[in-house]
Amino acid sequence: MNITVHQSISIYMIKVGAITNSSVLQIGSTGSLQAQSDIYNTGGFTEAAEEAEAISETTPLVPLAP
Repeated sequence: MNITVHQSISIYMIKVGAITNSSVLQIGSTGSLQAQSDIYNTGGFTEAAEEAEAISETTPLVPLAP
């Protein structure tokens, strides 16, 4: 079954509180959603950052399955 959707969307102002790495902002409809991940070196770094050090051992707030 094929469905064709024609739509016209005019956005005069949009306010987005926050977008994180796993957020999806969708305007309109979609038949399929494909993941896209872009990495940008906006700081012009030439080598990897130092390995992070643990401050203290923490217990998760939500128990994780083994």
